[in-house]
Amino acid sequence: MEKRILVTGATGSIGSAAVARLLELKMPVRAMVRKLDNRTEALAALGAEIVIGDLSDFNSVSAAMKDISRVLFIYPLGAGLIEATTYLSQAALEEGVELIVNISQRTSSRNAPSHSAQDTWIAERVLDRSKVPIVHLRPTLFMDWLKYFAQTIKEQDTYIPPFGEEKVSMIDTEDIARVAAAILVNPGEHFGKTYPLNGPEEINGFDIAAILSEVLHKKIQFANITPEAFGQILEQAGSPAYNNQHLVAIGHMFQTGEFKEMNNNVEKLSGRKPRSIKDFIVENSSLF
Repeated sequence: MEKRILVTGATGSIGSAAVARLLELKMPVRAMVRKLDNRTEALAALGAEIVIGDLSDFNSVSAAMKDISRVLFIYPLGAGLIEATTYLSQAALEEGVELIVNISQRTSSRNAPSHSAQDTWIAERVLDRSKVPIVHLRPTLFMDWLKYFAQTIKEQDTYIPPFGEEKVSMIDTEDIARVAAAILVNPGEHFGKTYPLNGPEEINGFDIAAILSEVLHKKIQFANITPEAFGQILEQAGSPAYNNQHLVAIGHMFQTGEFKEMNNNVEKLSGRKPRSIKDFIVENSSLF
């Protein structure tokens, strides 16, 4: 069978970067999307096969899995993960898929206070029992998190994360995509492994405010607010309740310091050092 790769969530930041990287590596890619738009047009222009599908519909997932040998499974933050994982794993088993690379999360835990983090842990276990070889990637906080705060940074010169003064490691989604692509192309020794993925450094709110100040050429303050206060801001902005519960809960989880362990998995697995938070802010400075 041709090593055709299915990427779910293909128009998201990880998915689109993974599609681009896999095509760059001369791997045929089928991009599963919810609808056709300018993002899918961009993927098609790169050479991806586009298929419209819904991870909450088993028949849709099964159809997208035809003639697929490897899968990059990306599910957005939101309810429905366990159902989607069950559908995907069954469809993959029926089609003889030889590898699923699962984008999990660093906070995945049986006893996590976040419903999303607990659901993610259960989804990992569903995949582990699927009889399809699995690799789990557990990235830490995305640098895209900063985009949540773009408006207050731009209008109030203030950065308001829910992590207190605790240092956290943040990772660029493109680095996650490069790791996933490298494993999908050469799975070899990776079958059955779980890899936590970190950015290049641990920094806290004061550090990020200082970098923002340097890049934007204006003073950005760090507001040390509680996770609950952050949740109220999200609620007022119309963010879904499931997502808000997760973001408030991981605010507390990261404040415990239990996710401070660093690693060099991004460089080891992708062959390139992870991007710094300063480089991310420079590239996205117009947002702030």
